[in-house]
Amino acid sequence: MTQPQKGVCAEPNLHAQYLFLNVVDDDTQAVRAKLARVLDIFDHYENEHYEAMVTGMIAVGSGFWTELYPGPIPVELAPFPDMQCEDRSAPVTPCDLFIQIRADRLDICHAIGMEVMELLRLHVELVEQVRGFRYLDGRDLNGYLYAPNNPRGMKRRDVAVVTDEEPEFQGGSYVHVQRFRHDLRRWFSLATRQQEQIMGTTREHNLPSPEQSASSHCVRASAVAQGDELPGLLKQGMPYGDLALQGLMFVSCASSAQPFKAMLHSQIFGTGDGDYDRWLDYTCAETGAAFFAPAIGFIRQQAQY
Repeated sequence: MTQPQKGVCAEPNLHAQYLFLNVVDDDTQAVRAKLARVLDIFDHYENEHYEAMVTGMIAVGSGFWTELYPGPIPVELAPFPDMQCEDRSAPVTPCDLFIQIRADRLDICHAIGMEVMELLRLHVELVEQVRGFRYLDGRDLNGYLYAPNNPRGMKRRDVAVVTDEEPEFQGGSYVHVQRFRHDLRRWFSLATRQQEQIMGTTREHNLPSPEQSASSHCVRASAVAQGDELPGLLKQGMPYGDLALQGLMFVSCASSAQPFKAMLHSQIFGTGDGDYDRWLDYTCAETGAAFFAPAIGFIRQQAQY
């Protein structure tokens, strides 16, 4: 019951396929059964194409959980936090299911996505699909390293996975997703010194910038609330885009929903003295949703009911 889905704590990949789905079928028993078969698809491709380092994750939306899985609810599963201050906002776009597919081969991501959609086509509608990719040495499209302070090794599981504080949901993870759209034309019109002040780190080596301030991104994006260290976040997002638009698909996994809420509040509201995350002047969230990714055993056990 307690083994987390492999996509929760996975190391970075080269490619990703993000699927956002709404369930349109009242036969939730069939949906539960087919979600277990989605796990089988992940396993098949992982075994057949081991060099691609396939990982997958199924997460259930906060508003759909009780319909899909009647009974106990993860304690902290709640709607995406709706926050707005001046021209900064975290819009809410709830959906029923979020499926993350990652691999080191783009064709494998595509093949898995096709099989998943064929399996679920009678039960869901596709709200959005986004393809992510690794950029250079793990950077966001703004040129700065993405999530350089992510936990490593076994620490990833400590941060991302629910343990014995919620016995019924051990092995699960609280997942928050936002799609950001960057204004890179404005961003790259800035001098490197201005960018480094906004990000709080140097571009080339990710060292603390001499001009780091309370409004720097690296400071405001730290998951700290009221001076207390929270368990933290494992950030699993990747850049996306083409020559017309670019952005970041932000995905976080955590053993609690509180670190994400604290980080979001820190970015949007800041200290209350105007020290919000200045990177938000050059990027904006266009979507936001909250999910819970149950343990593998939970999904398979519930498929039998």
